[in-house]
Amino acid sequence: MKKKTNILMLVSDHQLHYRHGWDGGEGPKRPEFDKFASQGTNFDRAYSVTPLCGPARRSLLTGLYPHNHGNVHNQTESPYDHDIYFNKLADEGYRNYYYGKWHAGPGTALDFGCEGFCPSFYGNPYITKEYKDYLQKENIPKASHRIDNYFWNNSSKEKFKTLHEGKTDYFCEYDWCGEPCVGVTNSPKESHESFFLSYLACQKLEEIAVNGNNEPFHLRVDMWGPHQPYFPTQEYLDMYDPGAIKEYGSFRDNLENKPTCYQKMNRPIADENGNMIIPSVFEWEKWQQILAKAYAQTTMTDEAMGRIVKKLDDLGLGEDTVVIWTSDHGDALASHGGMFDKGSFMTEEIVRIPLAVRFPEKNKYVSDTEALVNTTDIAPTILDLAGTSFSSEIDGESLIPLCSGEKKGRQSMMIENYGQGYRDTQRSRTIVTNQFKYTIYEDDISELYNLKNDPYELNNLRNDKEIVRPLDKRLKDLILEKGDEDGMTIYKRKL
Repeated sequence: MKKKTNILMLVSDHQLHYRHGWDGGEGPKRPEFDKFASQGTNFDRAYSVTPLCGPARRSLLTGLYPHNHGNVHNQTESPYDHDIYFNKLADEGYRNYYYGKWHAGPGTALDFGCEGFCPSFYGNPYITKEYKDYLQKENIPKASHRIDNYFWNNSSKEKFKTLHEGKTDYFCEYDWCGEPCVGVTNSPKESHESFFLSYLACQKLEEIAVNGNNEPFHLRVDMWGPHQPYFPTQEYLDMYDPGAIKEYGSFRDNLENKPTCYQKMNRPIADENGNMIIPSVFEWEKWQQILAKAYAQTTMTDEAMGRIVKKLDDLGLGEDTVVIWTSDHGDALASHGGMFDKGSFMTEEIVRIPLAVRFPEKNKYVSDTEALVNTTDIAPTILDLAGTSFSSEIDGESLIPLCSGEKKGRQSMMIENYGQGYRDTQRSRTIVTNQFKYTIYEDDISELYNLKNDPYELNNLRNDKEIVRPLDKRLKDLILEKGDEDGMTIYKRKL
């Protein structure tokens, strides 16, 4: 009997993607992803089903919207009372391997039968035994960073006592490594978490190849980057000229005629009440320096991920392996008045994600598609490749019919948000079509943008009833179709 297809899945975190460099000037270079996407099906209109790590990552595992899997915030620890695709793959005879960030609820991937490396919750790879063993084995010094900018208020700085601007030998010793910082990695690039994870994954692929590749495997690698802190090495920073980074299209957005959630949240660059300062406290020249480091980190992470694909191919394993490369959500950096991180709003910068799928038989599949897809579609795709499916109804659909050209795709799609959590719980629901994006908020004004004419979402058309009416009806229908009781509450309380 023919062996089932192997599956390799690569996931970046907090991917700076949408519109940076698309309209001229410098943008983040991703040569490895671009090469990979050119070899498979590239999804130009892929969305995170929710723009927040924990909920999006649970959706990647389950094919469910957050309102159905329950993990609606980063700090939520909802129980796994639903299938995840690891278990279904194991039932089909797959060996599951997982390396990297979890942040998808209680436990880790290892609790679901995976082998590999996976700290709990958000995690910090730099303080783990595995990282220390890697450094010792490969004779690499531990990560060391220069801090150029640190964006947080004084109360938060009390938690990170060793972290301050001007420090030249910072090492993250905390249980969380998502510090809102910008700087440079002084140690070799191999000391960075992305190359550490790449090393672990490549070692496992070599082991699989040596052992004969007799049973199907699923290997997943989840980077902590390019999520901040933005700490590229000088090698990657030298690839960018900050002065060539064109002012981002929504940088001077004054946020008028937008919901209050754009300003009211505990963001790093904020006033004493946690509200965003408009106009930005930094001139564009300062943002160019910040973006250059963020772009450089994107390129560094891209190289580390590309090494895994290259190792797969060099070992001959690519001949019977489908590879999926994506991200959990985007990054709002420098957009809409000068954002840092993300928020409860639903801009394209934080909901649009890269997604490409490469098959061994490259000529049988379409190269590019603008079909509307989201993160709930990835788990059923993986199970479809394995010749199985979830035992209960899910929200996502397999991407295989889109890749093969057998199916055209959705005309509209819902994405959702429960806010960042902690003190920010602004809930919303969004419908996306080929041309429009319409978002309703609980107890706040709605948003409507013509994405073809207004890609930076500056002109809110919410008062155009002729456009709003059919979108509003379709969004309500989607809420009902998905069994979204919270969505109906939001719908009834929209302004």
